[in-house]
Amino acid sequence: MVEGLHGLIPWAHAIVVLLAGAGMLVIVPLGLSLVAVPGPGVAVVRRWWVVVALPAAVSLWLPRGLVTATMALPYVTAAAVLLTGAVMEIAPRGQDRAGRAPGVREMGFDLALLTALAGPVIAGSALVAERAGYRLFGFGLDTLALTVAHFHYAGFAAALVAALLVDRKPGPVTTAAAWCVPGGTLIVLIGYFAGDAVQLAGAAVLTLGMWLTGWVTWHQARPLDLVTRVLFRVGTVVPAATMVLALDWASGLPHLPVSWMVATHGVANALGFALCSLLAWRRAAWGVVLVPPTSPGAPVASRA
Repeated sequence: MVEGLHGLIPWAHAIVVLLAGAGMLVIVPLGLSLVAVPGPGVAVVRRWWVVVALPAAVSLWLPRGLVTATMALPYVTAAAVLLTGAVMEIAPRGQDRAGRAPGVREMGFDLALLTALAGPVIAGSALVAERAGYRLFGFGLDTLALTVAHFHYAGFAAALVAALLVDRKPGPVTTAAAWCVPGGTLIVLIGYFAGDAVQLAGAAVLTLGMWLTGWVTWHQARPLDLVTRVLFRVGTVVPAATMVLALDWASGLPHLPVSWMVATHGVANALGFALCSLLAWRRAAWGVVLVPPTSPGAPVASRA
């Protein structure tokens, strides 16, 4: 079958659907188990996440139309509640963080976390549009389907790992990663509208952030048990290779067709990076608990 610019061969489309469903049903719940965002509405959403995610994942396998678009609406609504809860928690800290302005590291942590929680909102919005057969912002339906998967992994998982790492291991390298990963993701998103040169710049910044994250993680994982250490190492090595494919794609040089990018870059990043990294963080119990700003003398974040 001949592909268009963003065309997907049927088997590649099936992979995208599987990855998107895994992002909603596995990656996001696993990541949310590592970060506690205060708020009663947030608590309800976290408890019922799989219930709202399951219809959205199932909708991907059904014909497009009003019914499948409606099935996806609870998902994007739940994602928006999570993001709103984080914004309401983080925004006051920018004005009153122990009586002083937030530092570069704290701002990087907040930016990475908010980017992570914005990922499912963007993915869910693309999903509703794609299921409705609506070309959101003029993008083709295959591009929207790719966006659903992309923002669960490069958006949610990568930014969350950067936030967790800068909290666990403060320093100039992790701070740079906490800025580069969400910054690169945002620039790539802007590049969809601004052109290929901007997309290439975003891919370069995102790649730098992921490589910095991997470099620190490789050393941080040494004292852990064998299984956790292997999971961390896999999550470190995979993006070191797969992000080269992303740079090649964004550069405009000869590159793999989009279907083979899905089968290589997409699958490897989803399973090798996102899943292995979040499982490793879960096993190591290195989560972050955001402390409500009303707590007297509370730190910005406390490590689990």
